[in-house]
Amino acid sequence: MSGVAPVALVTGGSGGIAPAIAEQLIGAGWQVVLTARRAGPLEAVAARIGAEALTSDATDPATIATLVATIVARHGRIDLLVNAAASSTPIGGAIETVDVAALIADLDVKVGGYLRYLQAVVAVMRRQGGGRIVNIGGLTGRSSDTLSGLRNAAVSHFTKTLSDQLAPEGITVNAVHPGIVASPHLTELFAEMAHERGTEPAAIETEFLGRIPTRRLIDPQEIGRLVLVLAGETGQSITGESITLDGGYSRGVYL
Repeated sequence: MSGVAPVALVTGGSGGIAPAIAEQLIGAGWQVVLTARRAGPLEAVAARIGAEALTSDATDPATIATLVATIVARHGRIDLLVNAAASSTPIGGAIETVDVAALIADLDVKVGGYLRYLQAVVAVMRRQGGGRIVNIGGLTGRSSDTLSGLRNAAVSHFTKTLSDQLAPEGITVNAVHPGIVASPHLTELFAEMAHERGTEPAAIETEFLGRIPTRRLIDPQEIGRLVLVLAGETGQSITGESITLDGGYSRGVYL
């Protein structure tokens, strides 16, 4: 591999934090393939940051198999998988009224989708003798804020389980749980909350910042830098971990 740029596949590539992760990887010399279901937004992001765009559907194993086969045909290998595809809409409420079908569909995108991409990519990593996998979770997996947080708890669980399976083959598996990330989605959320309360978005942001010990939102690029650590030489003995990057927002004690 000397002199050959490593290859990363980043899912959920048309939005969220995936583009920032891809930017950090590209800046460090990686070849990055972004994938998402909708071609238009995906290609726009890829063109902006200098990545390659290939569509796939997290709920459709056939499209994932085609994606992985195309990457291997073009680049010969996949050194890193970053699973980041998920719905941003929380699902919760009283158990009597919760939309169970929507909750299961949400799980199928994130938990099922992550596992489908893993199945396809792990086969490649085994043949080449190793690789790195980073699953993006979320803080709701460590709180009771919303029922759909169970998807992020599941991400931690299968991350640890698969790390045991794959470490002897040189494949590390870790999860990253971002805190409150500065993003267009967060701006929309603050605007909605402000409208409901009859106040200004700035007041909502100040309220949230007051709960974060560092008094700042997470920059998506910070998540990318953490992924770089896990993907690089420093991360070769880090596996099975669920790492929170939240400015101290989480209050639980984990031993």
